[in-house]
Amino acid sequence: MTSEIVLRPSAEQQYAAELSVLAAVDDRPKPPMWKLSPQAVVRYVLGGELPDGTAITPKYVGDRRIVEVAVATLATDRALLLVGVPGTAKSWLSEHLAAAVSGDSTLVVQGTAGTSEESVRYGWNYARLIAEGPSEAALVPSPILRAMRTGAVARVEELTRMPSEVQDSLITVLSEKALPVPELNFQVQAVPGFSVIATANDRDRGVNQMSSALARRFNTVVLPPPATEDAEVEIVASRSAQLGRALQLPAEPPALEEVRRVVRVFRELRNGSTVDGRTQLKKPSGSLSTAEAISVITSGMALAAHFGDGRLGADELASGLLGAVVKDRVSDTAAWQEYLEAVVKERPEWRDLYRACQDHDLAGYA
Repeated sequence: MTSEIVLRPSAEQQYAAELSVLAAVDDRPKPPMWKLSPQAVVRYVLGGELPDGTAITPKYVGDRRIVEVAVATLATDRALLLVGVPGTAKSWLSEHLAAAVSGDSTLVVQGTAGTSEESVRYGWNYARLIAEGPSEAALVPSPILRAMRTGAVARVEELTRMPSEVQDSLITVLSEKALPVPELNFQVQAVPGFSVIATANDRDRGVNQMSSALARRFNTVVLPPPATEDAEVEIVASRSAQLGRALQLPAEPPALEEVRRVVRVFRELRNGSTVDGRTQLKKPSGSLSTAEAISVITSGMALAAHFGDGRLGADELASGLLGAVVKDRVSDTAAWQEYLEAVVKERPEWRDLYRACQDHDLAGYA
């Protein structure tokens, strides 16, 4: 399928032109089966301008060294674990790393409480199994098994959401680079280029803690939240504009001042104090991540496009902010109302946002 007829194209579809240009000018040594050299992978992720003037879109805004360590890990025999609080672009970065390294970001195991061992190892086509008995033709490979056979990068999302026994089925794969199939009395051995990128949420610690045996198989890279307000504004503005184009929203790209207001609200509530440090605030129960800020802006763009004048403003932001902040009806409503009265109301340039938020009925959250 082409990027024009799918709602959410994969990274290698959406950025096929950039990947092609980078591959054409990439004269650095490449690890086995890699589409790009490590240096070109970093350039693809962080963006920049090529010598011929071609602009490469930044996919991740953050510390260059973090990306370099992640890419260097994939060039070794170690698996990569991306850890961070919600909204720190773990899945986004893992997708783009897989796309740049192996040209395929779709070999994904989604970790949930219901993820089975078959999702990590293999399953069976039971119709063929009954008709023909155990055979390789009846075996249904998992994304990890397919990556082992093709020398690609497999992704495991939300590793610590998976049951511990399912997590531990990765140990042999990561240590021996092989997957036994005892029913057929053979094992699948990984070809060069195979690697695994897993993600884990800091807030899930203790849900299904990784065993020490599995943790030793990973090189862990911690993705921090955006260090500055300006960095977070850049991320939210660019991703919101991309989503607006992908969804074909007939609205203007969000103005930077509106993006900055949302980002500042989120950062102040996350930190429990105003940006100047003068006012201490109650922290809501939610994460108020960068990803949620992008969602607030995007939903506001949709409201402006279909029910407004096409320009994102305070009225469109108010409902999105309320929905993002108020997760617990009691404690979060109190925190939000305190923030409105103590901070938003006192900022003259935010009076329109204060009035818009007050106009929204909080009765359902009280």
